Amino acid sequence: MADLTRATADTPPGRATIVDVARAAQVSRQTVSNALNRPDKVAAPTLERVLREIDRLGFTPHITAQQLRRRKAAAYGFEVNPSGHGRLGHILDEFLVQLTVAAPAHGSHLMTFAPDPEDVIEGYRQTLATGLVDGFVLADTRHGDPRPQWLLDHHVPFVAFGRVWDLPELRQWVDVDGGAGVREAVAHLVAAGYDRIGFLGWPTGSPVGDDRRHGWLAGLADAGRTASGQLEAEESVQDLDQATAAAERLLRRLGLGSAVVCASDMLALGAVRAVRNTGLALGADIGVVGFDDTDVADALSVTSIRQPIAEAARTAWQMLTSPESPRPVLLAPALTVRSSTTRTPTSSATRPRDTPITEEQP
Repeated sequence: MADLTRATADTPPGRATIVDVARAAQVSRQTVSNALNRPDKVAAPTLERVLREIDRLGFTPHITAQQLRRRKAAAYGFEVNPSGHGRLGHILDEFLVQLTVAAPAHGSHLMTFAPDPEDVIEGYRQTLATGLVDGFVLADTRHGDPRPQWLLDHHVPFVAFGRVWDLPELRQWVDVDGGAGVREAVAHLVAAGYDRIGFLGWPTGSPVGDDRRHGWLAGLADAGRTASGQLEAEESVQDLDQATAAAERLLRRLGLGSAVVCASDMLALGAVRAVRNTGLALGADIGVVGFDDTDVADALSVTSIRQPIAEAARTAWQMLTSPESPRPVLLAPALTVRSSTTRTPTSSATRPRDTPITEEQP
């Protein structure tokens, strides 16, 4: 047996097999497996000898084989572009990146898959059938979303980035308090001296958009600005031209010295175009606040509400991998203030604040 031990001594570190370890330690393969997975079943002297040979040979257990034995993949599926439509993808893209970055710290990894445009559930059914994932991370939750209930019915672990709006009793979600963020933005605009504060949001029925609109109304109520004629709002889908047209309609009703809070940075970009199309000064004449604090907002110096995406990703992993029962987590966003809400005096700002806004200002 000493000859066998010498033969395995030349095995390159990290390339030794379980057979090499068993021969060197003069035990069976099952004993080596028990030493790795169920050390309580191995006598102390034998366990010490096996572990010493594992260390000497640089043996690394095959992760895939361990997963098969334990019937766990240590991986979770994530549907890319889960909404299947053209909404601004920056936040979900960033969330995917942060999930990937945080995965190793939780002993897991992420497996992405594409949606089935004909059947929302089919992509989940097929991915689960491969045996390569233990569960899923959901994103872009909305009313009428069939995914959470299907996963519950099939006892599949999951966590949602976004509240599960149709199942208020569900606890495994992490979300950002968009309403609170917009409420803070309104308070900032009031303190900055803007007279009227309008809202440019998504069409009614979007749970995220409606939540942000409620934050706008709450902020106006805090400032005592809910009288008739002060609640000016417009709606637009995530399209730059449509957002610009909606913002122009809103600005004509608001007048100079007003501001617009937007449900997204895409809508805020439309508002910025509308301000410039009418010859006004951004910030000095009309304030604009976006939501998501994207690179576009930064490049155009637009005040925006930033979501703590990295923290949301870490929290999602904790919910998936922690043995404790999950509890919902609502994270607070932060307002990034830039020049689009700065009332710096300019020549255009000297006009009376009740001057109506037309298609073009002289």
